[in-house]
Amino acid sequence: MIENYSRRDFLKASGGLTLALALPETLAQSGPGKTARTMTGGTAFEPNAFVRVGADSKVTVIAKHLEMGQGTYTGLATLVAEELDADWTQIRVEGAPADAGRYNNLFWGPAQGTGGSTAIANSFEQMRRAGATARAMLVAAAAKRWNVPEAEIGVARGVVSHKSGKRAGFGELAADAAQLQVPAEVALKDPKAFAYIGKNAARTDAREKATGTALFTQDVKLPGMLTAVVAHPLRFGGKLKSFDATKAKALKGVVDVVAFTTPVTNGVAVLATDFWAAKKGRDALSVEWDDSSAFKLSSTDIVSEYRKLAEQPGTAARNDGDAPGALTRAAKTLDAAYEFPFLAHAAMEPMNCVVRLGADGCEVWNGEQLQTGDQFALAALLGIKPEQVKLNMLYAGGSFGRRACPLSDYVLEAAAIAKAYGAKAPVKLVWTREDDTKGGFYRPMYYHTLRAGLDATGNLVAWQHRIVGQSILAGTAFEPMLVKNGVDTTSVEGASTLPYDIPNLNVDLHSPRIGVPVQWWRSVGSTHTAFSTECFLDELARAAGRDPFEFRRGLLGRHPRHKAVLELAAQKAGWGMPLPNGRARGIAVHESFNTFVAQVVEIAQRGDGYRIERVVCAVDCGIAVNPNIVAMQMESGIGYGLSAALTGAITLKDGIVEQSNFHNYPVLRISEMPRIETHIVPSREKPSGVGEPATPVIAPALANALYAATGKPLRSLPLGAGGIRLA
Repeated sequence: MIENYSRRDFLKASGGLTLALALPETLAQSGPGKTARTMTGGTAFEPNAFVRVGADSKVTVIAKHLEMGQGTYTGLATLVAEELDADWTQIRVEGAPADAGRYNNLFWGPAQGTGGSTAIANSFEQMRRAGATARAMLVAAAAKRWNVPEAEIGVARGVVSHKSGKRAGFGELAADAAQLQVPAEVALKDPKAFAYIGKNAARTDAREKATGTALFTQDVKLPGMLTAVVAHPLRFGGKLKSFDATKAKALKGVVDVVAFTTPVTNGVAVLATDFWAAKKGRDALSVEWDDSSAFKLSSTDIVSEYRKLAEQPGTAARNDGDAPGALTRAAKTLDAAYEFPFLAHAAMEPMNCVVRLGADGCEVWNGEQLQTGDQFALAALLGIKPEQVKLNMLYAGGSFGRRACPLSDYVLEAAAIAKAYGAKAPVKLVWTREDDTKGGFYRPMYYHTLRAGLDATGNLVAWQHRIVGQSILAGTAFEPMLVKNGVDTTSVEGASTLPYDIPNLNVDLHSPRIGVPVQWWRSVGSTHTAFSTECFLDELARAAGRDPFEFRRGLLGRHPRHKAVLELAAQKAGWGMPLPNGRARGIAVHESFNTFVAQVVEIAQRGDGYRIERVVCAVDCGIAVNPNIVAMQMESGIGYGLSAALTGAITLKDGIVEQSNFHNYPVLRISEMPRIETHIVPSREKPSGVGEPATPVIAPALANALYAATGKPLRSLPLGAGGIRLA
């Protein structure tokens, strides 16, 4: 059973002495001249706490970012352990509650959340300072107890010691340290002295997940809790007209059937004692929908409209030189159009959420990715204050952006169902795989047109790029910040930021508003812009009579980090070395979230198809906090990107999504995963993200390998839809 114990109450019950610390200073309730009191007494210190040291010497790192498989808990703990000089076996990690004042994402302003590959990047100095401050206070406590200068005290692997032979564990000093003033400044280590950062450490969540003790939303069981399964409209924008629950209510385990409406969704929920009873009850419902205002177009209709839009100029996103004029003067021009389907996130854990309503507010348990947005949305729905909404952040079984829905769709749905039931019991909302696949909030469909010009010597002199696709920011709280001069920056990123030295370059955008719910998907705009730009570069290289690698390298003179990963990937892949008959290579390079990735894909012909034999990946992500996790995330991003490249497509017919489960929205099988080599560029730059940047690069690298093998350019995804078969 899970019961709601606050951290303070838990510590009171445990009897441990603890030290809590706060950073950054401007957001903390502590500061110079204030003390970090123990949290076991009645006057608990409540700062923006990231570190807790118990009487048993265990160090608990409070993680403000969601662990959804990307290694965030391990990375944040590494930063604290480094400056604290803790032993890795002492480290524990706990998810932070929803509190934007204490746990805000420093890149997002006053908002708490995980996304955009920002977790380690925005926490790098913050968490190190938390560890360094804890260390300084433990040292000060030891110096005072032993009556020796602080300069003579050392800390190593969780033990504080003096040259006289005196030693103490962290727990022995925690109570004394908690009474001291919080230092105004602490010194951080020189990178040369790093013991953990840059080294491989065991993941903090590995044992829990391997033994089945890790707590996901699906594991939550509260006293009296009911499970809800929902009948949603078949079409986006459909409304409930009527329903008959007679058969559903007659089934064993079904407790009630309620209709609900939120600002985002509506439907009929079957509440039962367990999932299977709720699912059977949902299947027994008789529901009539009002589709008079629903979205009814098919994918072919949408593409047709997008093609018409692409014939006209859009809103300028970048305009260097005179691209139209340079194109008229070019010795040779090339034109291409690229099509990209809607994509589902298809995380292993479908959407789910546990809600308990009470007189004092609302409490939620889930893999929480966007705390501040969900907290305010729930408060508005329930007519309460945001601080009356408590969010308990659990592990998430993947997300790829889906759990950070700007409209809080499934979270609001769970609360609305609990409210409709009269708040008589906690409710666990569970979406089936079919609900998840058909539920919307996809990576948008896009259509690109590109035109480029070469001069008589094969130099690239003009580039014109037009993008048509829905804005994922329109109508969300992010629109004022990220839609600039009518341009959704996430729609054009990777295109408007193209690094190649092209004197005349134009990028424009059309953002049609249609009724399909969309949102960010792993690596957001780069998922389509990297493909169109990098595939078009290969076509231009061939037209110029140049090697694709050399052609790119010659255009990256002002972008050394792009150039470095491109060269490293090519070198490690043996680019330029002869290949056996039936083999080919393709290359691509791209930057997303301030991380630079290049990949070389090597394929071999097998019968009437091709097999991916090898992927060589080079990444520059600044300081690699944990190289093993960096490699894991490159592999993860490549696997995820391959699924989309080969088979990923959500299609609509008369407004109804045609896919429902993994049989018709397949994901890559382990037997299909290629051999991957990851090479990390040594760097002293601050860390950037690794959860997303590998994903956009794999599709164009693969398409370019197939282009090299067949001589036919590939301009639409998924590749399987174009007749390309991988053996």
